[in-house]
Amino acid sequence: MVKQLLDQQDVNPDKPDNEGKTPLFWAAMKGHELVVKQILDRKDVNPDKPDNEGRTPLWWAASRGHELVVKQLLGREDVNPDKPDNHSVTPLGEASASGNERVVRQLLDREEVSPDKPNNKGRTPLSWAAGQGHELVVKQLLDRGDVSPDKPDNEGRTPLLWAACKGHELVVKLLLGREDVDPDEPDNEGGTPLWWAASQGHELVVKQLLDREDVNPDKPDNEGNTPLSWAAFKGRESVVNQLLDRQDVNPDKPDDEGRTPLSWAAGKGHESVVKQLLDREDVNPAGPDNNGHIPLWHASAGEHDVVVDLLQA
Repeated sequence: MVKQLLDQQDVNPDKPDNEGKTPLFWAAMKGHELVVKQILDRKDVNPDKPDNEGRTPLWWAASRGHELVVKQLLGREDVNPDKPDNHSVTPLGEASASGNERVVRQLLDREEVSPDKPNNKGRTPLSWAAGQGHELVVKQLLDRGDVSPDKPDNEGRTPLLWAACKGHELVVKLLLGREDVDPDEPDNEGGTPLWWAASQGHELVVKQLLDREDVNPDKPDNEGNTPLSWAAFKGRESVVNQLLDRQDVNPDKPDDEGRTPLSWAAGKGHESVVKQLLDREDVNPAGPDNNGHIPLWHASAGEHDVVVDLLQA
């Protein structure tokens, strides 16, 4: 059917739709190699024509993991293999985020592809792959000498921080194995990889980071919230237990508002965490915050009756 239409003189084989997508786009995006070949054989087709978002046929084929179509397009001298879209996301960046290992390998084999090129938010292909937990893609990128494994994005978040935040233990292990990765590097808000892992309740990642001597387990963010504070706030019982086992963690450390881990746990009604903290002799159950409110006040305000009973016992 495509052949019949291409044989018609009044058919424009490169005519875009309202989104700027040409027939080649659609064929590349869907992975139809034979149709792509038919269209690429036409001299009146631009194989590198971007759509309204700045995304080329190669960009779309790479994002969907269509290896054979990517190979066809990379075989063209008039296709830029590193052409970014309107958000500065390259085909490699999108393939890395999608975890398309073989496509990533094809693109990395091209000298004109920059493997460490950030998008508008400062996120590199490694940052995306790490955040999505694509171990094999992370390994490919780390094997490159021209990739910075500790490069922060515009928010100061490194690939390790993204992996820790999302709970990808194997990727965290790969990155922690690098001497050029700082395991305690905070983002612009002061949150470290441990801080993020603790707040999200990723126990295994927390353990990996706590096993490092170069990680401060009590390092607060810019507002004075420690990993324990955030774990208590979110009710991450197992993580709280891990942190309380550390002698270098202050279980009663107030943040900039004067609120302690107990205060936050009580205010949120996390009974098990409250009980863990109350079992500590170095936790003041009646410590006031900057407004003079004690944990009991916060528990009562939240109508957390069980926590109220625990605090009054």
